Amino acid sequence: MLKKLKSKGLVNYKKYGHISLTPLGERIAISLLRRHRMWEVFLSKTLGFDWNEVHEIAEQLEHVRSEKLIEKLDEFLGFPKLDPHGDPIPSVDLLMPDYEGHPLTRVRTGQHCRLVSVTDDSSEILSQLGALNIRLEAEMDILGPGAPEGSIVVRHNGKVSLIREDLAKRLYVI
Repeated sequence: MLKKLKSKGLVNYKKYGHISLTPLGERIAISLLRRHRMWEVFLSKTLGFDWNEVHEIAEQLEHVRSEKLIEKLDEFLGFPKLDPHGDPIPSVDLLMPDYEGHPLTRVRTGQHCRLVSVTDDSSEILSQLGALNIRLEAEMDILGPGAPEGSIVVRHNGKVSLIREDLAKRLYVI
């Protein structure tokens, strides 16, 4: 597969060596990501799908290549900047915005923060958050470290929860 991608000018690689996207490969990847995130917004905002349901459906829709359709979708949605998981949507010029905030693991005990993005939109991760009743914009107070090591104890909506380190690394807060 790498040989095919290299022959199409999409990747740079040497056998058993480093692999990277070419500028053309990066442009195609960002375009696909833009379409994917726009479809997630449409499914969530317009059709009422929950944030843990949109990823798999958007993976099918992202392969629709009509630029006119994506332009109309962007306009219809009001030119969204973020998908339902708080991930930035690449611009029409295919510029990739930075994530807002920093991982929850960098917040200190006693600080207050707000969830602005979940960098892993797998249904498993979103289900874990659902079980904790944590969604985007959730306000949290950091109570301190928990067990196992790396876990964080937070208070949100008057409830105390333990967030394991593997999940906390995927939660971006401000």
